[in-house]
Amino acid sequence: MLFPEYRPRRLRRTENIRSLVRETHLTIDDLIYPLFICEGKNIKQEIRSMPEVYRFSIDKALEEIKEATQLGIKAVLLFGIPNKKDEVGTSAYIENGIIQKAVRAIKDKFPELIVITDVCLCEYTSHGHCGIIKNGEVDNDLTLEVLAKIAVSHAKAGADIVAPSDMMDGRVGRIREALDEAGFSHVAIMSYAVKYCSAFYGPFREAAESAPKFGDRRSYQMDPANSREALREASLDIEEGADIIMVKPAMPYLDIIKMLRNEFNYPLAAYQVSGEYAMIKAAAKLGWLDEEKILWESLISIKRAGADLIITYFAKKIAKKLNEK
Repeated sequence: MLFPEYRPRRLRRTENIRSLVRETHLTIDDLIYPLFICEGKNIKQEIRSMPEVYRFSIDKALEEIKEATQLGIKAVLLFGIPNKKDEVGTSAYIENGIIQKAVRAIKDKFPELIVITDVCLCEYTSHGHCGIIKNGEVDNDLTLEVLAKIAVSHAKAGADIVAPSDMMDGRVGRIREALDEAGFSHVAIMSYAVKYCSAFYGPFREAAESAPKFGDRRSYQMDPANSREALREASLDIEEGADIIMVKPAMPYLDIIKMLRNEFNYPLAAYQVSGEYAMIKAAAKLGWLDEEKILWESLISIKRAGADLIITYFAKKIAKKLNEK
């Protein structure tokens, strides 16, 4: 029997050979660590549907960030859980809001850490929607003004990057304009450019106490059936001034990550969301999957699809493994 001249198995024979020809690499620099910050002191409360993920008071968040930075993690993404909510999300942009206080405290202790802040209203409104409600619907243009105020308040506190996740039309342009007018032209925007209306967000909504009290978010988040629309959304955000674009969720939308990578020469982030995290943890707990192996494979697939950055609740675990390697 004649074999072809090229035998692929030659380059799979040992781990050192496989490593030598490996195409895709994951590094600690690729990781962004999301954190939930709540009011109070000495709070480290595990989230039921996200084992080993916690709500932190600011003092405990500083301890967590110290450990993360010692592992080499260079960026965190903050989500706030306020004590008080109202119809218009006032606590999202006040000077002593939970995120504003957290950013100042983090920057005081870890000035070199990249602090990214989520800019949205769902965690702060009593109704749980991502915008201002008028006549029973989310009013796009009224919401833009509030989002701009939130972004500026985060920049004043010391945020390096603001990340609008609301999916309102025109929000990147309005935020860019407001930041520039307030003297924060150096603050970057990481846009949730392609955010699908996904069932994979369930555990996050428990963690952030942000489930909508009526209706759903299909009128502003993207339809999971659409792919070409992702190009239009990303194009709009880039035209309006986005510095980094993001796809959310990650694993169910690898084709979208690949499409955006082929189309745009911009930094591209992907969010391995709470539902992806919860599935891996649950299957591993039942002994159905090897957590470490499936986690590594999932993150490599996100990188292979074209993501430059990965937002993942597994950031610390992966950083530890990378340091061991």
